[in-house]
Amino acid sequence: MAKFFLPPNSRIKPGKEHPAPEGAANVRTFKVYRWEPDSGENPRVDSYQVDLDSCGPMVLDALIKIKNEIDPTLTFRRSCREGICGSCAMNIDGRNTLACTKAIDEVDGDVRIYPLPSMRVVKDLVPDMTHFYAQYASIKPWIRTQTPAPPDRERLQSKDDREELDGLYECILCACCQTSCPSYWWNPDRYLGPAILLQAYRWIADSRDEATGERLDELEDPFKLYRCHTIMNCAEACPKGLNPAKAIAEIKRLMVARQ
Repeated sequence: MAKFFLPPNSRIKPGKEHPAPEGAANVRTFKVYRWEPDSGENPRVDSYQVDLDSCGPMVLDALIKIKNEIDPTLTFRRSCREGICGSCAMNIDGRNTLACTKAIDEVDGDVRIYPLPSMRVVKDLVPDMTHFYAQYASIKPWIRTQTPAPPDRERLQSKDDREELDGLYECILCACCQTSCPSYWWNPDRYLGPAILLQAYRWIADSRDEATGERLDELEDPFKLYRCHTIMNCAEACPKGLNPAKAIAEIKRLMVARQ
């Protein structure tokens, strides 16, 4: 299975070495991308030798141990530790994934950890998600209706209609698929990308939504939608096992069907 490109930067230099504690028998080396925006220095890769006998099984456990016990200056995002919030998305061993669900034993040799590719880095492993969230807001991710709500009940849908949302609603907006997509690397300002288009189709497919025509009109653009070339990195990268390329294909099918 192919690995995705690491963030390209020929200026990255070897960084600091943090040896394992004396007497540690079960040691793994973690090579972590480091960049301090206020330092004026080029990025570097620091090496941390971690005693796995006193560490949890996931990559996030190792990062937390590094920050708590070895190097408190290391910066990264994390929250739920259950693969739900998407905060700890990063590039591990050449693949975009969640640090909290990536087992250390799944990586052979040194564990190489970089921020998500193609995004501006705020510091160390923290990418700037501002543009990503602005793109998400642009597809108006809520139910849009014209008819008044029923006075005595919620807007209901059948079991079959509800099942149409399976494989869509589970997206946690971690941006692993978004930043694995070469089309998005080339056109981040104009192409919405797999994560946002999957979210767009989630609302198009919702039987309670009454703005399908408007949603399709807003996506009818040479760049917003049609920069997808079905490379399928998105489906391979998604830590929730979703298939954004399929959702994009469904949007394109609806575009053709209404002509």
